[in-house]
Formats: sequence, structure tokens, C-alpha cells
Amino acid sequence: MAVSRTVAILALPGVQLLDVSGPLDVFAEANAQGERQIYRMLVIASRGGEIRSSSGARLVPDLAVDTPLREPIHTLLVAGCPNAADMSPAPAVINWLRRVVPTTRRYGSVCSGAFFLAASGLLDGKRVTTHWAVADRLARAYPSVAVDADAIHVRDGRLRTAAGVTAGLDLALTLVEEDVGRDIAMKVASQLVMFFKRPGGQTQFSRGGETLPANRSALQEVQRFVAANPAADHSVSRLAARSGLSPRHFARLFQSEVGVTPAAWVEAARVSTARRMLESGRAPPKQIAVQCGFANADTLRRAFVRHVGVTPAEYRKYYMEPSGPT
Repeated sequence: MAVSRTVAILALPGVQLLDVSGPLDVFAEANAQGERQIYRMLVIASRGGEIRSSSGARLVPDLAVDTPLREPIHTLLVAGCPNAADMSPAPAVINWLRRVVPTTRRYGSVCSGAFFLAASGLLDGKRVTTHWAVADRLARAYPSVAVDADAIHVRDGRLRTAAGVTAGLDLALTLVEEDVGRDIAMKVASQLVMFFKRPGGQTQFSRGGETLPANRSALQEVQRFVAANPAADHSVSRLAARSGLSPRHFARLFQSEVGVTPAAWVEAARVSTARRMLESGRAPPKQIAVQCGFANADTLRRAFVRHVGVTPAEYRKYYMEPSGPT
């Protein structure tokens, strides 16, 4: 009988529960579909006793970092916490990670757990991902780490990192495929009603940075007008006239305040409106394009892919609100 692989998840106080339970359920389902113990699973804590998660639910860990390991860890994942970017892991946790990670076959993180690995120096020179909302903070805090803010999960040698929360399931499924093949991994995905390969990246979920407001009231009024009237003519000359500035001065001031050109911002605002229409209605793409200020459905499609990472049709398929029972 094949020897099972020990998968350990390090869970610190305030852990996001799904960062732990999601991957564990994938590995457990792999055992069920493989009809053998492919994985042995452990939850490891920073200290003895229960772990209170961010939701208030409590986890009972199998052991703490000061407990000797009885067997080598095949795969070590570090779970995230909602406030991970502001946390400083205990020295005992840092030392444990530095000691144990070199002995594992694979290691990685789920969501903001990347901050704990980064604090241990274990992401230096690596390409990683984390939740889109804290990706910039990770990149700024650890400039030696290459952060891909759009990826669902990233592989860099022995390192595996996953984006926010449910991406931990995607990562775990990929690990199952690596270990025991596509057939069992596909059965796991089917049983758990999840994508075998999720389309698109994190951009499709992100609302961060979506049409950021300016500081000056004149520019804010222009932005509000664009958002309320996406189909109108929003050329620089028209917007400048609305703000009482010359086109040249308006364009220079807008980019300085907002960080993008007026044209780029208008396109982002129109895509934002298209997203809402796709989520809450059944209007055809051609109609959405017209109402959002795009020349045609193809122009909408190209802009949508640039900003969101998937086509309008794909976005509608996955995010449209249900119409109710039939």
C-alpha cells in the first residue's frame, strides 16, 4: 500500500477558517475518491490550546510548533488571517518555519498567509500571489518578492501560493493532480462542485481601484457625471469644459490627481457599469455596449477583458444574480 503524504496547515490566531477547512476538504475528498489514504492531514498551531478563527469558530489543532514532529511533512501550507498584513508572527513561529520548510517537499500559503512566509524570509526572490486587496502591501513590505496580484495560484519551484480564501481549494486541487493524477483530481472537483480549472484571474473579483475618486471637487464632479452618464460623449474637450479648465490643463491635472489619463478612467468607469448590468440583468451585449458608451459589443468585449480578465459572456455566466425559481 502506498505511503500517505502528510499535509500540514499552519493556523495562527484569527485564522480565516476556510483557508484551513477548504484545502483539507479537497485532500479528504482525494482520499475518498482514491479509496485509500493518499493524505494524512494535520493542523498546527503557534501554541497549545484551541485556535479562535476570524469568524469566532474554534479549531482544535493536532499539535503546536513546539511539539516534535512524528513524521516528515510532505506539504506545508500557511493559512491567512484577515489582519495578516498587520500581524507580526511570534519568533517561535518564524523559527519553526525556517527549520521545517527546508525539509518539506512543497510549501506555500493560502491568501494572506503569504505575509507569514515573507516575514520568515522564505519568499525572497520568489514569484507569489496573495489576496488582491493586500497584494500591493505585500509587494511594498517585501520588495524582494515578486507579487502577481491577478493569479489564482502560483507555482515557483517547491513554493505554491494561492490568492484569497476559495483559491485555497483551487491550489489544493492542483496539488492533488500533481500527486495522483488528473482522473482523481477531476473526480474531487466534481464531488465538491468546483471548477477543475477556474477561468480568469483575481481581476474578475476585484473592486479595488475601480474608478478611484480625485481629491479636487471639480474633478470629482466630472467623475460623478461620467459614472451617471456612461454613454455620453466624454472626450477630454467635453470633460474639460465641464470642469471649467482648458483641455490641456484638465488632462494634466486629472492624471496627476487620479493616476491615469481621462480616457483610461472613462473606459474603466464604463466597464464598471457593464459589470453591474451583467450581474443584475439580462440585456444582450450589444445593448449593454450602447448603454455603457462603447461603439459596439466587440469594443466592449476587448475593454472588458483588459480590465476584468474574462469576457462579458463568461462574467455573466458566473456572476449574474439568479432570476428566482422557475
